Amino acid sequence: MSDLARLEDLPLEYRQALAQQNLVPLWPSLRGVLPPDKPRPQTTPTLWSYKSIKPLLLKAGELTPIEKAERRVLVLANPGHGLDKMQASPAIYLGMQLLLPGEWAPAHKHTPNAVRMIVEGEGAYTNVNGEKCPMSRGDLILTPTGQWHEHGHDGDEPVVWLDVLDLPLVYYMEASYHINGKRQPTDAVRGDKIYQYAGVVPTRDFERSTRTYPVIRYPWVEVKEALLSLGEAEPGLSTVMVTYVNPETGGDAENILGFYALMLRPGQKLSMPVRSPSCVYHVIEGFCSVGVLGEEFKLEEADTCCAPGYTSVTLANLSATQPTFLFMADESPLHRKLGVYEVRQGP
Repeated sequence: MSDLARLEDLPLEYRQALAQQNLVPLWPSLRGVLPPDKPRPQTTPTLWSYKSIKPLLLKAGELTPIEKAERRVLVLANPGHGLDKMQASPAIYLGMQLLLPGEWAPAHKHTPNAVRMIVEGEGAYTNVNGEKCPMSRGDLILTPTGQWHEHGHDGDEPVVWLDVLDLPLVYYMEASYHINGKRQPTDAVRGDKIYQYAGVVPTRDFERSTRTYPVIRYPWVEVKEALLSLGEAEPGLSTVMVTYVNPETGGDAENILGFYALMLRPGQKLSMPVRSPSCVYHVIEGFCSVGVLGEEFKLEEADTCCAPGYTSVTLANLSATQPTFLFMADESPLHRKLGVYEVRQGP
């Protein structure tokens, strides 16, 4: 098959006439937007070391008071997209957020969905529509689209968490905005308590809850126990993984991004399936390596990396005696809704 014509092959006068009418010829750029066989991702394999991030984040706490910052965050930007785009993948934004003792990040709500994966520290909380969620390492806390939320700190040590948002997608759709609010009241209802046991959900007068997001906080102590129990119950299972879901529907916890926790047994090496969505890997406990596109990243606790879609990824636990636990975020719910989700046999 012959190469497609180039834009330069067209007469200058013709190109100028097209531009005056806001017209663009497709054929010179056809292979750019519809490449053969598989996409050509801009997302590049990238590692963000928490040991490198933490001193810069603490310095930000010295340089900028919370009253001026509102949200004190360092964005984990993927160089393949350009640092100015502030995105880790096509639909995922990542940021490391710092809250110091006594601080209060004021209430607001916004159109992008967000979650918080707590990295370190105790004494902070997120209030989501009146539900006060304590923050402990490894906890996952949702702040879905349109939900009022604020962060406070009653403890005595810095608290850091990883923000994961679908901001790049919502911004691309020209649907991204926020609204400021007042300090939110709290109530005694805690979704993580009333939905504490798998397989049963609260029922009032024979009616199930119709709340869109019945659970906001997923405590790490319970998720870790679920992984350990699964690994013990199925010793031959190669991929010991759980999905964060809505307990009322069984669907994904949020509607654009998917969230998971995975346990690597001591010394285990695991080849992940080649799938269409990009994926983020964050170490909660342990040490591991992530191999992708010829690169190998060594991750310690609180390190984060990302891998583009349509690529093979290999995970390896670097400890021969202890399991490693990872938090993962990907674009699977979005891909499934759009009908473009794929699993391939090879890279």
